[in-house]
Amino acid sequence: MNNRHFAIIALGSNLDNPVQQIRSALDALSSHPDIQLQKTSSLYATVPVGYDDQPDFVNAVCAVSTDMDGISLLSVLNRIEADFGRKRSFINAPRTLDLDIIDFDGIFSDDPHLTLPHPRAHERSFVMRPLAEILPDFILGKHGKAAELSGKLGDQGIHLLTDK
Repeated sequence: MNNRHFAIIALGSNLDNPVQQIRSALDALSSHPDIQLQKTSSLYATVPVGYDDQPDFVNAVCAVSTDMDGISLLSVLNRIEADFGRKRSFINAPRTLDLDIIDFDGIFSDDPHLTLPHPRAHERSFVMRPLAEILPDFILGKHGKAAELSGKLGDQGIHLLTDK
């Protein structure tokens, strides 16, 4: 019996060398025994959203397969964030690392701990552009294909920083 699950994870950082934070977070994900990285986007520089008085972000998206359920995967992501010094001082605050599950097996969930698909991902170029880069035909919930959503959103202060 195959219990593999497929998830999309968004990564972001704007403190303490964000490029290195994202690369190290991808290493942490790939070294976890229950997570296999399938695809990883390039890195993108993004202006802050929601709280402007902070440094620009570095963002990326990865696709993973895992034997864990969504809540267990979220727990691992929260532990990695904590290991990287993540502090949750206020909404949209600067952060060393942010790891969000954008989609998990195409499941729809209103669970307060894990809402799926991520409720604002389709509105954010810093998620949709990297997702469109690695999986242009990925359908995000009821919103449509990643490439189409990215195209509709436009730049929104995002630009390619580095190829993987």
